[in-house]
Amino acid sequence: MEIDPKDEVNYRRNLAKEHLNAAIKRFRIEDWPGAVQASQLVTENAAKAVIAHFHLPSGSHDPSGELKEIITNVPINLQDGISKLIEITGTLAPEHGRTSYGIALERITPEQLYDRYKAEKAINMAHEALKISEVILKYLGY
Repeated sequence: MEIDPKDEVNYRRNLAKEHLNAAIKRFRIEDWPGAVQASQLVTENAAKAVIAHFHLPSGSHDPSGELKEIITNVPINLQDGISKLIEITGTLAPEHGRTSYGIALERITPEQLYDRYKAEKAINMAHEALKISEVILKYLGY
């Protein structure tokens, strides 16, 4: 089955927006691990929306490596945005597992691991990642 890059870009963009709404809702009910988990998914899908313009994104929860591969394929004026997206995505990627399992070897659960500050910081990064991806995608014609 061949996937239309435009469909994949739009699908990933929509996923990122839905996860941002979920992060905000979870923050409001003080579900700190849930807010971080949804924020990680925002950044992952915002990055994958950009990657989808160039090729089908992998299933990895950390697409920062794929962004590094395409950075030279974007105009110079977008490279700072891609670099920032790499940083945000790489920072939040490890939270994918931690929000589900905590730190098992240390017997720390997700609720013990996260607080309001960490959740707010993750949501702010998610907002920034989505904003950056929207700027890049607009430039690329989406």
